[in-house]
Amino acid sequence: MSTNWQDVARATLEGAESDAMTFPQSVQLLAEAGFDGYDVDFRRATRTYYRPDGPTIDMETERLSTPVAARFDAAAIKEAVREAQTQVSGYTYRGFCAKVMGAGCAGYLVSILGARVVYYGRTGETHTEYFPGTQPAAGP
Repeated sequence: MSTNWQDVARATLEGAESDAMTFPQSVQLLAEAGFDGYDVDFRRATRTYYRPDGPTIDMETERLSTPVAARFDAAAIKEAVREAQTQVSGYTYRGFCAKVMGAGCAGYLVSILGARVVYYGRTGETHTEYFPGTQPAAGP
């Protein structure tokens, strides 16, 4: 596995956790490095980065004391996403994570190829957010 891939993955994780890098900036760096996406698992406090040819990179994330709520609240997750997208005053990635965990989000999968993020709960419920400007047109 290339050290450069690990460096890029680490830079995006550290950038998010220190609020030095926005989500669009980290996705751009990962896409340029050839990653397909990554998965954040709040219960294990890990991030797994995926390469299209099979290799993965696992990294520990900051473990928050917020428990993952049993009830999945897609509306609260959607609101936390909007706050992140608009960078509301006082926004932090740590605060975002605490909010979505409190809304029953056990983790989320970022698909760079699919231009979306799938938030999932402990019971398998999901909420999908498309990258801004990429939502598919509604079918017939």
